Amino acid sequence: MTKWNAFQYLRYGSERTRAAADLVARINLDAPQNIADVGCGPGNSTSLLWQRWPRSNVLGIDNSPEMIDAARTTFPERQWSLCDAGSWDPQHTFDLVYSNAALQWLPDHEHLLHRLLGHVSEGGALAFQIPSATYATVRELIFEISRKSEWDHRMSGPRSVLTMEPPTFYYDTLITDSVSLDLWETEYLHVLDSKSAIVDWIASTGLRPFLDALDTDAERRSFTNELQRRVDDTYETRCDGKVLFPFRRTFVIAYR
Repeated sequence: MTKWNAFQYLRYGSERTRAAADLVARINLDAPQNIADVGCGPGNSTSLLWQRWPRSNVLGIDNSPEMIDAARTTFPERQWSLCDAGSWDPQHTFDLVYSNAALQWLPDHEHLLHRLLGHVSEGGALAFQIPSATYATVRELIFEISRKSEWDHRMSGPRSVLTMEPPTFYYDTLITDSVSLDLWETEYLHVLDSKSAIVDWIASTGLRPFLDALDTDAERRSFTNELQRRVDDTYETRCDGKVLFPFRRTFVIAYR
């Protein structure tokens, strides 16, 4: 897979951080001493944890050197670790294990979440948010394009990269080891400047595996141009020239 582009990811930093802030605000913990931000990216979500709990020890982990470098550059005084969340095995438990828009990149959520919850201290919480399984129409458009004859034979992998289960799955998976669960979904209507901004948004996340599966830059341009044409036909421009980009997310907080 290509390298993560922290600059492109943060181009819509305020929109991406909104869900992270909503999750942090809902966590019912007074003063967690040790916090881990799993899949911290460039640190935009981690900074929210410091702001709410300024006396806590917060560790940000991510498997992308580019993201960790960006986090260290912006917040050099904070703790960062280059680590794969899928194999993360800390030496101690945390009062809060938090993850913003990262766990969808990992498979087998039943096993993953049991393991992450096992890293939570008694009285603490596991809190995460991910895109919902039907998070945006643009994802459906990407899948439609990927099934075209010239690309379909290379796209079974990209179509299965993201793991997003329904809220009922997360309830059934976590309730047996939790004191209580808080689950909800929110659909954000992001106000973007243009229809091309939708493609630009998804290019740094959900579109990446599909472009990585293609062999040449010409193919990647062709795929992206086809996506832009379909986005232009599907999304509407509002009266002020802006475009509303609906994006649904799933939130889960499991208390131990």
